[in-house]
Amino acid sequence: MTTRTPRHVAVVGAGPAGLAAAEAALGAGARVTLIDSAEQPGGQYHRMLPDAYAAAHPERLQHGWRAFDRRRRRVQDHPRCTWLPETTVWALERQDPEGTGPPRIHLLRGPADGAGRTRHTLDPDALLLAVGAHDRVLPFPGWELPGVFTAGAAQALAKGERVVVGDHVTVAGTGPFLLPVAASLLEAGARVSAVLEANRPSTMARGWSRRPWELAAQAGKTGELAACTAALLRHRVPYRTGRTVIEARGDGRVEEVVSARLRPDWSVVPGSAHTTAADALCVTHGFSPQLELPLAAGCTLRTTAAGTFVDTDDDQRTSRPDVYAAGEITGIAGAPAARAEGAVAGWIAGGGDPTAPVVRRLRRRRDQGLAFAARLALAHPIGAAWPGWLRQETVICRCEETDYAALRRAAGDPAGGAPRVAKLTTRAGLGPCQARICGPTVAELHTRLSGDPAERPVEGLPVAGPHHRPVAQPVRLGELAAPPTPLPHHAPPTPRKKESSS
Repeated sequence: MTTRTPRHVAVVGAGPAGLAAAEAALGAGARVTLIDSAEQPGGQYHRMLPDAYAAAHPERLQHGWRAFDRRRRRVQDHPRCTWLPETTVWALERQDPEGTGPPRIHLLRGPADGAGRTRHTLDPDALLLAVGAHDRVLPFPGWELPGVFTAGAAQALAKGERVVVGDHVTVAGTGPFLLPVAASLLEAGARVSAVLEANRPSTMARGWSRRPWELAAQAGKTGELAACTAALLRHRVPYRTGRTVIEARGDGRVEEVVSARLRPDWSVVPGSAHTTAADALCVTHGFSPQLELPLAAGCTLRTTAAGTFVDTDDDQRTSRPDVYAAGEITGIAGAPAARAEGAVAGWIAGGGDPTAPVVRRLRRRRDQGLAFAARLALAHPIGAAWPGWLRQETVICRCEETDYAALRRAAGDPAGGAPRVAKLTTRAGLGPCQARICGPTVAELHTRLSGDPAERPVEGLPVAGPHHRPVAQPVRLGELAAPPTPLPHHAPPTPRKKESSS
């Protein structure tokens, strides 16, 4: 008889992918440290109310709450799991760039803006990244006004705080995410004036009607969208396609929005502008994966029509030894696919048998989710003519208040038009968000304005450029100087026993 010490798997991110990964790794016999910056697990999809609310019905505004709640309790109550809420991974330190093994994890524990955060390090046997994505918003005149929110932020306030962003809200952009955002706002008490989908029905039909029998595998997602649609119908909220917001106006905050009909390439149809009163505007044009940590770990990326993501194999392994990735950093495919990816990654990272029947079923479910992601990208693309909305004075980088005119001047200057020089000249992407919001947009605009071939990476601001940073999250100098302290003690590991091969 021999005993084997359980592998220690660190899971970064406790959304659908990360929580499923933790559960699967525990099922494989591993010891798990689950890390998330939020107070509660669930991510954006299952964002929970704070404990202080003592909510009688936490399942409101939630889909699949019972299954999530069961999984959450199994993971958090497991003796081999250490749950680290309000914990930020601010850096990954590769111990041997040419060797094997995952990087050292540098942590800060405590509220993001709070004082007294403590610094820690973690050296796991395997690192599993499930850090998700954030809204991508294309700039337009007035998007920097107070009262303009990303759709994800508005939904987070509605789900996690029961706070509505306004009394008369317009939801605009592209993608099926518009529907659950509008439904969450309605349930929380807001009045939604309209939901504006920028793509035309013919464009969406090309994606959603292609091989329609494949949608049977996404019955849960289809049912969720049907429930959101029913909520819009009950509240008589119009859903308009081929139209979007091209300007926000107001004195000190949003007071009205200007929408217009769009051609298939997203150029504005002349004479179609319409002004509507609004005290809040929620916008999303898809999602950008959070690639800071994967790049810090040295993971290879892949570029598809839908964007740039972490490249993984059939077992969710990245190009780095003992580093795994799951969820929206590998492709925007929704919560069911993220859970399947996370479960595959967690099981393999935890030392589970890769040929187990359960893994085959999970891989099949994951592949169905990836097919859904391809359909989503085809049905809700970003039109190439969107820069036609911009004016010279339109702010592109909100942190540094860099406008479109400054980008045009920099791109047209023979002496200073190199992307890196232009970035320093305009300061676009150098503000507090470190290009997380504007980086892909600045890169795209510079490519267009400078005439560089579209397939050529933009020096200084490539697609992944905004994510290249040794310090992934803000850290105070005092926190950086403080010596690391021990993490909370793990529950004593329970070695697994197996029969000797002899």
